[in-house]
Amino acid sequence: MAGHNKWSKIKRSKAVIDAKRGGVFSKMSKEITIAAKHGGGNPDLNARLRTAILAAKAANVPNDNIDRAIKKGTGELGGVIIDEITYESYGPGGVAFMVEVVTDNRNRVANDFRVLLSKNGGTFADAGSVAYQFSRKGELRFDKGNLTEDAAMELALEAGADDVQDGGDEWLMYTATDQLFQVVSALKEKGVTANAPKLIHKANTPIVLTDIETAKTVIKLYDLLDEYDDTQNVHSNFEIDDSIADSLD
Repeated sequence: MAGHNKWSKIKRSKAVIDAKRGGVFSKMSKEITIAAKHGGGNPDLNARLRTAILAAKAANVPNDNIDRAIKKGTGELGGVIIDEITYESYGPGGVAFMVEVVTDNRNRVANDFRVLLSKNGGTFADAGSVAYQFSRKGELRFDKGNLTEDAAMELALEAGADDVQDGGDEWLMYTATDQLFQVVSALKEKGVTANAPKLIHKANTPIVLTDIETAKTVIKLYDLLDEYDDTQNVHSNFEIDDSIADSLD
């Protein structure tokens, strides 16, 4: 989305920071556990688990961590029961948020989020009132190198992906949810390494923020939701217009 893709770059920078501080290992282990809990511990029969393992290995999560996370999900290790919840909410400027949480205490998280939202210009939304604004997709990234947009799109179509977008230093590729693993494998055969493959909620019609104060409050809320201990992923429908991007830096 030319002219207002600054937020894609900011999110990528945040992802790098998260990886460096080790938080990514915990989040990926939780995703593996939840995937195994709902679909079984055999990745050949569980597409979500297969995707989660693929992402974990791409991030250099140790095999022992992966195996332990699977066993937690299948109940082999016992311990605390964890649940997966998706909270829908609105923030400043009518920006929509979908926050995926993995927790052993639903009541605590709900209360914490209610306070967090109310103090930062946000509010809980009724179930489904936000979700319809997003589509479930597979997402992966790969370095631009010398690939033009046309070449990247051709590569995507050959690999079985649906779309390609500009992500700053990388191309963002989107797939059907059940095709992410196959697309990653197809790219590998072509000598292209996919980074951070995962399932996301992709905004159907992004809101472009042009007011700097609104953008600051939205990003602050995003950060607070993202940094909450039990948060797995935060999906939102806002982009930052390039006209105010430098001021945000």
